[in-house]
Amino acid sequence: MNRVRCAIVAGAFLSTVVAGCTTAPIDPNAIAREVGDRERAFARTMAQRDFDSFSGFIAEEAIFFNGREALRGRAAVAQAWRRFYTGKDAPFSWEPDSVEVLSSGTLALSTGPVRDGTGKLIARFNSVWRKDPDGVWRVVFDRGSPVCDCAPATP
Repeated sequence: MNRVRCAIVAGAFLSTVVAGCTTAPIDPNAIAREVGDRERAFARTMAQRDFDSFSGFIAEEAIFFNGREALRGRAAVAQAWRRFYTGKDAPFSWEPDSVEVLSSGTLALSTGPVRDGTGKLIARFNSVWRKDPDGVWRVVFDRGSPVCDCAPATP
């Protein structure tokens, strides 16, 4: 009888521990909104000429593509981008028009138009965001691509 009681207590304890380890389901739409808001805040650093805040949006191990060259690490990205923050007016702006999130909720892709200082469409950006251990979304990969008047590919 004692063994039965021990088994029941152990089973109840184990089910409580396992239930406590489960995580809430991921809401990709909520995460997409969070990453989109983070992207817009990142873009505001350019509009507000706030270079000091710019670096906080970039992961320590980030890779930004600068033409054919890959800028590796937050320090290299910040050094290369400093020149965009020196003038009174922002040389370009960007805003996400699409954000997709992995079902795990750990990575997200944001993409959207890049416009020059006059508002003319000049490129599209693609940024991969990762939620770092401190709970903050930061860019880990970033690459822009020029726009063209190309006809869309047909399947």
